[in-house]
Amino acid sequence: MHILQPKHSKLSEKESEKLLSDLNISKAQLPKILSTDPALPEGCVVGDVIRIERKEEDKVNIYFRVVV
Repeated sequence: MHILQPKHSKLSEKESEKLLSDLNISKAQLPKILSTDPALPEGCVVGDVIRIERKEEDKVNIYFRVVV
């Protein structure tokens, strides 16, 4: 992982179900990330939900993607 690359982490099934129910959406409605993306953590498969933490000046922005 490069120092400038945002932190990517895989959510557990329980965490992803909670996220989807809190947002009232399905996995199909999340933005997509390719399974060949080099930033993905080891062991990611199609259908996993990824949490991306991007640090900016004084705050951390969090994004979610589903692996396709």
